[in-house]
Amino acid sequence: MQQILDLHIHSKYSRACSQQLTLPNIEVACRVKGVDIIATGDFTYPAWFSDINEQLEEIPRPNPPLGKERGGGLYKLKSAKDNKVKFVLSTEVALIYKDGDKARRIHLMITAPNIKAAEELNQFLGSKFNIKSDGRPIFGISAPALVRVCLAIHPKFLIYPAHIWTPWFSVFGSKSGFDSMEECFHNQVGNIFAYETGLSSDPEMNWRLSALDKLTLLSNSDAHSLPNIAREANVFELENATYDEIYEIIKNK
Repeated sequence: MQQILDLHIHSKYSRACSQQLTLPNIEVACRVKGVDIIATGDFTYPAWFSDINEQLEEIPRPNPPLGKERGGGLYKLKSAKDNKVKFVLSTEVALIYKDGDKARRIHLMITAPNIKAAEELNQFLGSKFNIKSDGRPIFGISAPALVRVCLAIHPKFLIYPAHIWTPWFSVFGSKSGFDSMEECFHNQVGNIFAYETGLSSDPEMNWRLSALDKLTLLSNSDAHSLPNIAREANVFELENATYDEIYEIIKNK
């Protein structure tokens, strides 16, 4: 079945974002727009993560194989009448660090396989950095180091660069970016399976760069308000609509 996914939005706790970005309001907006799977956004922010824990519940995996977890890694509002709108745990983080004698600024998308894994990542980041500063926090850690941290917690975290062509805070940004994915992610580049076009580029532009051919192209809304949800989105062919299925499609194109 075809499912529409928007894997990058923000909450009311991110700077310059609407106070209307609550989980119930996001769910309603997705029903109106026909979005099937929506990012939670901002799961590193303690108050928002508390909302996620209190207001969402995991959707059971359909016919789980013997010995497999029953949870499917996607969530719904506890008050929802059905599973039409499903949430996936995601966040955008800003990294500022020095690499190759140059100050680097990059935004990365992190998608977590379940609440437990997101909580463990929050505990690590909270012990090293200020995760209460903003829904989109700034960390002084390198891109490859953050990838290592995520995968040590759970092998099915998805990490990929956000809006890859914007001048600031992007992997190919002219102001502080890199000239290749390998230069950015070093020995972790093999664990990067996707990239986000961002609002400053379109698929046709990215298809011209052969270095990106082996990666999955994702276009998300980066919504800062309810009306902007799914202004860019993805269409996946999913059989059961579980996190594992989304992960495999993005990893294996």
